[in-house]
Amino acid sequence: MTMIAPARTAFASDELRVEGRAKVSGAAAYAADAARPGMLWAAFVSSPVPHARIVAIDVKAAREMPGVHAVLTGADIGEHYLGRALFDWPVLAGDVVRFIGQYVVAVAAETREAAQAAAQAVDVQYDELPAIFDPEEAIAANAPLIHPHPERYPFIIPGKRSPVPHPNMQGYLSETHGDPDAVFASAYRVFEHTFSTPRYFGAAIEPRATMVWIDERGIVHVYSTNKSPFALRKQLSIATGLPVESIVVEQAYIGGDFGAKGLSVDEFACYFLARATNRPIKAVRSYLDDMRSTNVRHASRISLKTAITRDGKIAAMNGRIVFNGGAFGAGKPIPTVLPAAHAFPALPYHIPNASWEAMSVYTHTVPGGHVRAPGETQILFAVESHLDIIIREIGADPIAFRIANTGERRMVDVLERMREESNWNHPPEPGRGRGISGFKRHVGAGKTSVKLIARPGGTIEIQTGIVDQGGGNLTAVQRVVSAQLGIERERIHMVHKGTDEAGEDPGAGGSRGTHIVGNSALNAVEALSAALRARGWNGAAATWPDAVDALARASATPPEFIGAYDSSKVPGAGDANNYAAYAVEVAVDRETGVVDIKQITFVADTGTMINPVAFRGQVDGGFMFGFGHAMTEELIVEEGRIVNLSLADYKLPSMRDIPPFRAVLMDDEAGPGPFGGKSAGELNTGGLGPAISNAVFDACGVRLTQLPITAERVLALLSAGNGH
Repeated sequence: MTMIAPARTAFASDELRVEGRAKVSGAAAYAADAARPGMLWAAFVSSPVPHARIVAIDVKAAREMPGVHAVLTGADIGEHYLGRALFDWPVLAGDVVRFIGQYVVAVAAETREAAQAAAQAVDVQYDELPAIFDPEEAIAANAPLIHPHPERYPFIIPGKRSPVPHPNMQGYLSETHGDPDAVFASAYRVFEHTFSTPRYFGAAIEPRATMVWIDERGIVHVYSTNKSPFALRKQLSIATGLPVESIVVEQAYIGGDFGAKGLSVDEFACYFLARATNRPIKAVRSYLDDMRSTNVRHASRISLKTAITRDGKIAAMNGRIVFNGGAFGAGKPIPTVLPAAHAFPALPYHIPNASWEAMSVYTHTVPGGHVRAPGETQILFAVESHLDIIIREIGADPIAFRIANTGERRMVDVLERMREESNWNHPPEPGRGRGISGFKRHVGAGKTSVKLIARPGGTIEIQTGIVDQGGGNLTAVQRVVSAQLGIERERIHMVHKGTDEAGEDPGAGGSRGTHIVGNSALNAVEALSAALRARGWNGAAATWPDAVDALARASATPPEFIGAYDSSKVPGAGDANNYAAYAVEVAVDRETGVVDIKQITFVADTGTMINPVAFRGQVDGGFMFGFGHAMTEELIVEEGRIVNLSLADYKLPSMRDIPPFRAVLMDDEAGPGPFGGKSAGELNTGGLGPAISNAVFDACGVRLTQLPITAERVLALLSAGNGH
């Protein structure tokens, strides 16, 4: 992979990761490393069927096994639900199971092996019920209800849950502007196409793990792989009935997240085991367990209809987005209970008349949830492929068409740069084809607070509630404060604290970390600077140590300075975006259907890069994530069962799979982050699939309307005579 560095950056030197030494030395503490005296291990009995009534549960043999301290069923703990916004996922199934992998029984024993053996000794009798796997079948007029009593489910977003037009929908949203029906009735040309995407697994290197214990004061402590500790604290409060003040989510490093670890499952059952045994409870999932029974990216079916004027302008667009939400909507944290915040996606095009509806639908399959750039892999594949079909039908140039139809100047800058960097105006070699996609993404939003503490000896400590999930947030904040104060980074110590000490933070997600935590730190620096100047600091590094030392020793306790930031109160912050485009060149083997990617060029508007090396890591990682979704990855679900339930069959791309990738980063326009920063983590994941698909069509005439782009699918279309 190569990268063209921009000519200007405020942070040109490479960074030293705050947590780097701890991680490479093995000193970093992850949730799976947690241990306490008297600790017990948890194991779970999961449903082997997609939909059934629980007739009987025999736990006698399990309870009598050596080392077993508790065996709990849904009847033992009562009716408790987990979730992020909508709490519809039972901690333990009561009378019905709704997907293969749903927890039915929880066990606690002296060792992991004893707990697993006891779980295997539990006998559950099921009366299988008809199951629904297709979302369209689920929302048919006469479809049986998958959740007959939604009134039982807490919904914690302020305001009431939005109404849905069918009870088998988890969430629904429709948006219309202009008068698309009138435009379609008199349009020059109208195009209609349908696209589909499968489920994808988030595939963080670290499976989920947790440790839960209750101290002598009755305070519940939790180590977790959850990326949003304060949100988890609230969710545990809702599920258990405990006040949030009685729950502390401790800080632990996270070995990768990709969005999916915003949902916790095991923590809730482990609390009830800890309560029943009065012992610490530990649970560490296998990778198979993670794939089978936690949230995955939603499968989708997206239908689009677009009207085009004689001069090649988009006059109107209608869209219908159906997400397979699986058995529960618990994995989605937003009020609409959808994987995307809006029915009408954030496209970089001017569409004067549009009507969109989006829905997430209950089925008896693995639940859907948020995974890196939620909703965008599905929507961008559909929209950018759909536009490419139109462009080729009307004989337009793919870049010129997008420029003519965007109303956003920065998108024009990116596309013009792409024309240059990809050598677009020069035809590819014979037998090759090119494709492009354009897109934009928000830069993350939210509010948080940061605490700066002056320490004797001339150092300051920065306390934050954001977790480290591998993205470099802690290093970014350290560099921001170092640059603002003009002092060495060695004098700035980053500390991430649990929910009992840190200021409330929304968690590491939505590509918002550098934006909101960095600005919060800058706010705290203002107050710290004023106090230091009163102690003799004149802004120079030479006077810094004595001034900080004097400030720290002036009172019995070191002085603290709180900084806060709320992007909703900053004009323009909520409207800021990154703009980007992919250009791909491929060759297709007509005898095998193999797609040989010759070059991928990525151009992006980045803002100032606070951590240049980490920024590149995010760009490269987002590209590889998108490449896997486009070319190799697919959770295959048959009759509710994931049939490729291992990494031997679910093909994650490795470095040996990656084609030449060239990234061109434009940092000449500032964003709302500190020093003009924007975001990186989720920018380039969703746009790669359609660019590759468009290039395949250009090379051989085969149009893929389904991801991933496998040799088998290309060959089948070629064999059917669909190519040129």
